[in-house]
Amino acid sequence: MTLAAAHANTGDTAWLLAATALVLLMTPGLALFYGGMVRTKSVLNMLMMSFVSIALVTVVWLAGGYSLAFGDDVAGGLIGGLDHAGMAGLGPDSVHGTVPTLLFATFQLTFAIITAALISGAIADRAKFGAWLVFVPVWALLVYVPVAHWVWGPGGWILDRLGALDFAGGLPVEITSGASGLALCLVLGPRLGFKKDAMRPHNLPMVMLGAGLLWFGWFGFNAGSALGANGLAAAAFLNTLAAGCTGLLGWLFVEQKRDGHPTTLGAASGAVAGLVAITPSCGSVSLLGALAVGLAAGVVCSYAVGWKFKLNYDDSLDVVGVHLVGGVIGTLLIGVFAVNTMTGGPQGLLYGGGLAQLGRQLAAVAVVAVYAFGVTFGIGKLLDKVIGLRADEDHEHTGLDLTVHAETAYDHGVLGHGAPVSAHSVLSHQKVKPQA
Repeated sequence: MTLAAAHANTGDTAWLLAATALVLLMTPGLALFYGGMVRTKSVLNMLMMSFVSIALVTVVWLAGGYSLAFGDDVAGGLIGGLDHAGMAGLGPDSVHGTVPTLLFATFQLTFAIITAALISGAIADRAKFGAWLVFVPVWALLVYVPVAHWVWGPGGWILDRLGALDFAGGLPVEITSGASGLALCLVLGPRLGFKKDAMRPHNLPMVMLGAGLLWFGWFGFNAGSALGANGLAAAAFLNTLAAGCTGLLGWLFVEQKRDGHPTTLGAASGAVAGLVAITPSCGSVSLLGALAVGLAAGVVCSYAVGWKFKLNYDDSLDVVGVHLVGGVIGTLLIGVFAVNTMTGGPQGLLYGGGLAQLGRQLAAVAVVAVYAFGVTFGIGKLLDKVIGLRADEDHEHTGLDLTVHAETAYDHGVLGHGAPVSAHSVLSHQKVKPQA
């Protein structure tokens, strides 16, 4: 559509510009959140896995990812075409709804970026950085892009044929990242010392700062998905705040009852769990529904993060327990709490809609989770065979900051005192060569 046919609305455009910046900020926020949760020897590696995802996904998205996700459908609801590869035909006058198409494409890009970065938390402390550089663009094209088309793209089968609802990314973002994280951590195997050594977060203030930045950015994530400065954006904004609060309180309640201590890590994790769950449902449920969704996620996810010890999969930073489980909760509860004043039609079980919408949500969750897990497992196995995914044992033991990046976040964390020392001298002292 060109300017001759429609004009971009300046208010909507201004809001989406701000929302896009907010969502992009979420990835550095995630880097701090994850960085604080790992041990001192892998802080920089964790930060780098998030930051490099910004660059890798952006290149893939501009080259063809956007066109495949949001171009006109060419394969029965499965994928878009390549008419806009390299952003062809999308000049400054092109309009998507009431906003410039280039802005809409950039907004959607920020979603793709953080989804890829989320997966890194499941494989913290033990993945080769060079393998991550290959994995991210391949995964973005084979997993994120098709699912985004199914859910949001023109002619996508989940949107147009199944009729499942997902306002801001429970399926393409939360469930794909969680299921993919599970697949990749199974391919890699557990960290050295898993279930034996203490692997506590090294910097809880950093975790809280990261969680705060994520919460701040999440308003752009959810309210921005209204694609306009309107009442729906306001409702999604309030629902996001409410669910984050009840998620936090729910997690702390479980910690107090189970462990006798409400923790800062629990507060940060609970807020994120509530925000994850409200992501798909913020444009479908009332304020009361949002409070219930957040509370359910905070309580259930606080137990789900412990499943890895019982089932013996090392999801390092609880991507499965928070993002997969929280995403499933939020997507399914649309079928319970959806109200027609928000959706414009479909209603959930509690509002007279019967089981039909819940069934649609369940089908969408199952297909996306299985697809993301299966394709990611295949990608991981192939990369592991060709170039190797797992860091060498001595590199993992020493720490990936030193062996991969020839840097350390804290000098005293390496040599045991505060004397300044160059990365080169530390490497020589440790007799470990950097690896990609």
